[in-house]
Amino acid sequence: MSNTYSAVYSVTLPDAVQVVDRFHLIRLCNRTLDDVRRRVQNEQMGRRGRKGDPLYRARKLLVMASDNLDEEMTEKLQTLLALGDQSAYVVLTYQVKEAICDFYKMNDYQSARLYLCQILEHIKKPSMPKELQSLARTIERWFEKIMAFHFARVTNGPTEGLNNLIKRVKRVGFGFTNFRNYRLRALLYAGKPNWRVLDSIVVL
Repeated sequence: MSNTYSAVYSVTLPDAVQVVDRFHLIRLCNRTLDDVRRRVQNEQMGRRGRKGDPLYRARKLLVMASDNLDEEMTEKLQTLLALGDQSAYVVLTYQVKEAICDFYKMNDYQSARLYLCQILEHIKKPSMPKELQSLARTIERWFEKIMAFHFARVTNGPTEGLNNLIKRVKRVGFGFTNFRNYRLRALLYAGKPNWRVLDSIVVL
């Protein structure tokens, strides 16, 4: 979700359909949720979160998808929010994040579009937390590219995962002067390389 990248591809590949990756929008929602949590914590306690504070203890559970929470974890999250979120702003933002997750699970394009419009109308209201209003403006700017997911159903998550793995190998090795060794280390880190074809691949 970079204006620079979008502008470049709009010029160089004008016929291509740009798709906002699900990962990036969910990550933005999680960042918004964390910003709300931190602000509410400061307003209620007059300081940053500490180990025993309910909202601080709930921080990791909040960014997890509800589908990945078991019964015990769900009950713990509800208890922590009841204790620490007197304004209900954190709960509201969490519900919006989960609604965005549900948007990506929908199979019908028109239903998904209507659902996202309803989410936007809800979080644009002046009564909503300022962080959610900011999220609404971002979604509005990228609306068609977000909706394009329901046409393409593609994600560059695996590509980004591999890129992250390769960068991690480079950091651990403090850099490599020999590209062959760098490549071999990345392949070993990722799993078992096919030794029979390894020497047949030529890097120009």
